[in-house]
Amino acid sequence: MVSVSRLLLLFLCSYYHALIASAGGEQSYKILASSSQKPQVVCSQPRVSPPSSSGTTVPLNHRQGPCAPVPSEKKPTLAEMLRRDQLRADYVQRKFSSKHRASGLQSSEVTVPTNLGSALDTLEYVITVSIGSPAVTQTVLIDTGSDVSWVHCDGSSPFDPAKSTTYAPFSCGAAACAQLGAEGNGCSNSQCQYVVMYGDGSNTTGTYGSDTLALTGSEKVSGFQFGCSQAEAGFGDKTDGLMGLGGDTESLVSQTAATYGKAFTYCLPPTWGSAGFLTLGAPSTTSGFATTGMLRSEQVPTFYGALLQGINVGGKPLDVSPSVFSAASVVDSGTIITRLPPTAYSALSSAFKEGMKQYPTAPSRSILDTCFDFDGQDNVTIPSVALVFDGGAVVDLDANGIILGSCLAFTATDDDGTTGIIGNVQQRTLEVLYDVGQSVLGFRPNAC
Repeated sequence: MVSVSRLLLLFLCSYYHALIASAGGEQSYKILASSSQKPQVVCSQPRVSPPSSSGTTVPLNHRQGPCAPVPSEKKPTLAEMLRRDQLRADYVQRKFSSKHRASGLQSSEVTVPTNLGSALDTLEYVITVSIGSPAVTQTVLIDTGSDVSWVHCDGSSPFDPAKSTTYAPFSCGAAACAQLGAEGNGCSNSQCQYVVMYGDGSNTTGTYGSDTLALTGSEKVSGFQFGCSQAEAGFGDKTDGLMGLGGDTESLVSQTAATYGKAFTYCLPPTWGSAGFLTLGAPSTTSGFATTGMLRSEQVPTFYGALLQGINVGGKPLDVSPSVFSAASVVDSGTIITRLPPTAYSALSSAFKEGMKQYPTAPSRSILDTCFDFDGQDNVTIPSVALVFDGGAVVDLDANGIILGSCLAFTATDDDGTTGIIGNVQQRTLEVLYDVGQSVLGFRPNAC
């Protein structure tokens, strides 16, 4: 039976939409279940459509959610998540600050100094793989902003290289060791050493070597190169390590290029309590995807970028010139909130508020300043939001990709010339395609 309050809500929403329509044309809306904004304790059955690629697929879960193999015991507050997220965003954007602005993400050669790192604590999604012979199961974070993969090897961790018959450390003179570049950390006992420093100050050091990586029971990567971490600082999570999905030579994507064509897709689930997937390999067709050109930096090949052209709210384009987005945006699995140029964010916030007049406003929450009071509501009606990329690709965001913690899940960069970031909240339920070989980014809706 439908409750009186539910009927009243539906009536008010219909009445409000009628007013909007009579005042100036239809607008499009989405229904957001208030329960999706709350912590979930049970893993729901995945609503996963078959991945577009025929490559190798592994389940992907939120590391703090009930679907993770070993859920984190200590779940951060929204304020703490956003604080960490700002650290990562600041670190990325500093690399494209004023003195380097002329050489941001482009489709041709650019010059950006040093390597981009990340704040490790912002990473939210994990996959489960196996390493070694005999195979040892490892639950690892995924990161499109990292290249060097690594697992814990400190004696108390599940993987012990001494017990694997296929593990081999690289010598200091090996090509793989020289390839590490800034992540190289010299030589110890004639073995190659690596170091990865993250934007939040955490770091991992140890021996760089190779072993057999099993993605599934039958799909294996022989001679997979990774770091065996023997000394760390700043880690407090139960994950076993990290899988780098960046674009540089050391990443899983580059190491498996001969098999999977240097392409992968993933789908980040709508909530912590549901599941997604990661697939290595490109789809046979991109007909179901909204596609745009992939922007890269030859000096910083880790990151993948795209060029926004506009934003639609309620089905109507914002009055913002495409030139506002000229600094381009990094598409990142490890940044939570999307960062837009201030001119674009201001227009988005104003248009969104206009479509939310039926709900009281609420105080800002950390970096989120367009917030609402949804108390007592089972479901809320919000204006649709779509990102429009270069070439006309329109990406309609899921309701859970628009609102986080009762706030609009976007914030502004320092100025219109600062590199933007497309965060993981906005990517929820989309199958995101990174086809490095073809220089294409794609987005397929309702994939998980």
